[in-house]
Amino acid sequence: MNRLRIAPALTVTAVLLTVLTMSACGNKPPVPGWQLNAKGSAERAAQAWLSGNSRVEAVEFARARHEVSSTGRADLVARLELLRCATRVAALVFEPCSGFEALAADAAPAEQAYARYLAGQAQPGDAALLPEAHRALAGGSAAPGPTLSGISDPLSRLVAAGVLMRRGEANPAVMDQAVQAASGQGWRRPLLAWLLVQQQRAVAGGAPEEAQRLQRRIELLQEPPR
Repeated sequence: MNRLRIAPALTVTAVLLTVLTMSACGNKPPVPGWQLNAKGSAERAAQAWLSGNSRVEAVEFARARHEVSSTGRADLVARLELLRCATRVAALVFEPCSGFEALAADAAPAEQAYARYLAGQAQPGDAALLPEAHRALAGGSAAPGPTLSGISDPLSRLVAAGVLMRRGEANPAVMDQAVQAASGQGWRRPLLAWLLVQQQRAVAGGAPEEAQRLQRRIELLQEPPR
């Protein structure tokens, strides 16, 4: 029996790819075409968003959602919407997760807890429902000097950093780790967002040389393709 499994723990190459992970039992019958199509489109949508290509992201996500909705299962579509919202948080785009909210009534408790976590509104008891990498940050307040060192996956690290930023708990170390994660993957959108945060902090802290150094990195990211 084939089923769709969408994991809230995120990565493009490993876990976000399992937005549509196929698992089978028995004699492993052929994977339905909608699963394969949705998986490919979901991956391309996430990569396009992180790379700064909103047009491609919108097209690919629409395809992924169309494939998943062919099951008639609102819970699966809700999970797909939730993963899309997580990529927004990774790039510091703090907007309502409206696609998920419209389907939240049919979402499982784990997805509802993850939605609250992304919104910076995790409740007591949500930690046990979250991916392991995020549980330590799910409380009402993070431990003193929150760190992302225990989160190895780049996108999961960016999502966690975004949650801390949303809660007003992102310290300089968190900002540095977010920049390194985005830079290492070549993800322009979150990298630009986090560099701008660092630059604002440098200006506010009276560090003009640091602000200028960050501006040079920002200008590189903003160069048009040749």
